[in-house]
Amino acid sequence: MKMKSLLAGVAAVAALVMLTACSDTNDDQSAQNRSSASLTASSAAAEPHNQADVMFAQHMIPHHEQAIEMSDVVLAKDGIDPRVIELANQIKAAQGPEIDRMQGWLTEWGQSMMPSGQRTTSSMPGMGMPGDGGMGMNGMMSAEDMAALQNAQGVDASRLYLTQMIVHHQGAIAMAQNEIDSGQYPDTIAMARSIADTQQREIITMQNILVSL
Repeated sequence: MKMKSLLAGVAAVAALVMLTACSDTNDDQSAQNRSSASLTASSAAAEPHNQADVMFAQHMIPHHEQAIEMSDVVLAKDGIDPRVIELANQIKAAQGPEIDRMQGWLTEWGQSMMPSGQRTTSSMPGMGMPGDGGMGMNGMMSAEDMAALQNAQGVDASRLYLTQMIVHHQGAIAMAQNEIDSGQYPDTIAMARSIADTQQREIITMQNILVSL
């Protein structure tokens, strides 16, 4: 009986040692995983960017916002060509998430949404801004342009929306090309390429619709 008790005690001690070792290993692994995740996040935050990246985001956000505003205006009207409705919804679906991503980059970089605290509205003409290095918000509609779209109806509204959006897209493509040529942040450059490709295809679609209206 004493021998059995002794063996049982030895087994219990051995089991406790193994359990402690496993626990220590798991703790070490968890610590390593947390450290790895922290380093990954830090590396992403430290991804190099330059002023071209900042200006691209700061200018493209209000540019996209106006495209969405234009689309909302035409979508609220009666008698709009179904192809125009589809295109307007497509533009909103693409540009809304892009706005969110660009706002996230600016926040991550510690930058304001617009240079010098300025904010673009529909009343600002499609011209470059002083000190923006030529990277202005090309193709922006003026207050008069937006009023004309608001007042147009039916086929005239469809035609005006397409005509205005072609100019708007051409401005966005010019801004995107500047980012492709001068930017540094990989994700921003990738977005610029996507914008240039997508909006060029949409310009062709709009031109084809205009011919048949």
